[in-house]
Amino acid sequence: MSLNKSLLFALFVLLATVGFNGAERVRFDNYRLYKANAENAEQLAVLKQLEGSSDSILFLDGVHLVGADVQMVVAPHKVPDVLEILGKAEIKYELQSKDFQKSLDEIDEKVAPKGRASSDYNWAQYYELDDTYSWMVSLAKMYPHVVTLIEGGKTYQGRSILGVKISKSLSEKPGILLEAGIHAREWIAPAAATFIINQLLTSNLDSVKDLADNYNWYVFPHANPDGYVYTHTTNRMWRKTRTPYGSCFGADPNRNWDFHWNEVGASSDPCSDTYAGPSAFSEIETLSLSNYIASIKDKIQLYVSFHSYSQYLLYPYGHTSDLPDNVKDFQQVFNASIAAVSQRYNTKYTGGNIYDAIYPAAGASIDWAYGTQGVRMTFCYELRPTSNSILTGFKLPAEQIIPASEEVLDSITAMVGEVKKLKYFD
Repeated sequence: MSLNKSLLFALFVLLATVGFNGAERVRFDNYRLYKANAENAEQLAVLKQLEGSSDSILFLDGVHLVGADVQMVVAPHKVPDVLEILGKAEIKYELQSKDFQKSLDEIDEKVAPKGRASSDYNWAQYYELDDTYSWMVSLAKMYPHVVTLIEGGKTYQGRSILGVKISKSLSEKPGILLEAGIHAREWIAPAAATFIINQLLTSNLDSVKDLADNYNWYVFPHANPDGYVYTHTTNRMWRKTRTPYGSCFGADPNRNWDFHWNEVGASSDPCSDTYAGPSAFSEIETLSLSNYIASIKDKIQLYVSFHSYSQYLLYPYGHTSDLPDNVKDFQQVFNASIAAVSQRYNTKYTGGNIYDAIYPAAGASIDWAYGTQGVRMTFCYELRPTSNSILTGFKLPAEQIIPASEEVLDSITAMVGEVKKLKYFD
């Protein structure tokens, strides 16, 4: 629902003052980073058993596919146990870093420059949640007849899932919804979403002006605000929500949507990073955001989700290798979109249907939007860097924010054009 701007601003100020930041920052001094690869189902089962077995073992990848590399960070005292388990199962592994914290600190020099380049909101650095929310509030004041603040729901810790609607016409236009940041540690996703908001409002390029003039945009840069705040205050590698489940916290909000929930590619272990939650829509974040989307589903013809990393463009389904009934249209849009993404910086994307292109993953937002809300075009971008960038995967240097965002806007421009050709906006 649209909110009165002054009321929402007051709400935002109130929530920004709520203290959730008392925990000490998590460090990974002397933790080892390993890359393992299961060559058969038995070895995959061993890795799955390790995942979530201890808070001293952090998996940076989901354990879903035979033959796929899996990165795991292991506490010093757990190293002998983990290596013994891998050895007994004859699982091949490589040591990537002897001190994960030191490796992260070295990357931080590039990711988070000391001090901000400007008091103005820009794309030379990553921002904290309150900064982005303040910026969106300012946009509603700066463009009062174009930008409307919208609230996609609430979080477990009481924050608003704040977004903007951009509409340059009083008449009804085709709708595009962009959701980003559902996985907390994927900082490039909300950064790219805010870049696109800014371009829609300020760009003089005819192609971008066409997007702004002829479509209504609903953009949520932070679909998981609690988790994002936690990555800044406590644990940079945090992925999930912050709902407590016994001694563990959070569910994977992109495995929690009520469409073939927890059938495959998710975990029932609350300590796992791919924990699907105790039930579909158990997380207030996904439940309330889904209610908002359902309230405007007749206005939305294209749904786009931003994640990182691996440079993929994905479409339904995640729960099965069966393809959507309009798969030919998906493939046509996919081909145009990945061709466009490479034109500016020669960045190569690949992809396809989620299940086959990356891994099985039931309960994702784009599958839910396609499968239950009648949104016939839904896509997920896994942004920069490539899947080979183990240490920098979730810590894309800030200097790459603008090029990564520019190329994905090029891609979305082509995507919208192709969706229009196929008459989904009619």
